[in-house]
Amino acid sequence: MKKGVLATVLLIFFLACETKENMQASQSIISEADYQILTYLKEVNWPKAYREQDTILLNAILGDDFQMVDAQGNWSNKTMELEWIKKHASSYDSFFYEIKRLDVLPNSTAMICGAGHIYNDTVHTIYQSSNVLIKRQGIWKAIASHVSGVKAVE
Repeated sequence: MKKGVLATVLLIFFLACETKENMQASQSIISEADYQILTYLKEVNWPKAYREQDTILLNAILGDDFQMVDAQGNWSNKTMELEWIKKHASSYDSFFYEIKRLDVLPNSTAMICGAGHIYNDTVHTIYQSSNVLIKRQGIWKAIASHVSGVKAVE
């Protein structure tokens, strides 16, 4: 009797988990075109803007309503980010961004979450970030970014 009840409870649990996963998966409506655009934006263009101090490129990526929270909890906006990259040249040897989550919701809002990997000489630093983008007049614009968990990896 106890084994039957346990088996039933486990079956219900696994079905509930699968249903939740299916619900989450069905809410993301990303097209192949949007997937390619958003991936290129986050993995190539966004890092390029910071690395090359390219304010024109960063201006094209960020929406006018962009706000960011950095790893220390400081808030900035688009104007502040554009000014920051003018004054701060990148000093790392290499960088890549690892997308861990990319979803597009029915209201044309995208979430890109993942980890940035910074290599400078023999030091590997990693951070976590999340970004929210909105598709406006057919163009994806970042409206929010959050960075946390900056740490050296051994």
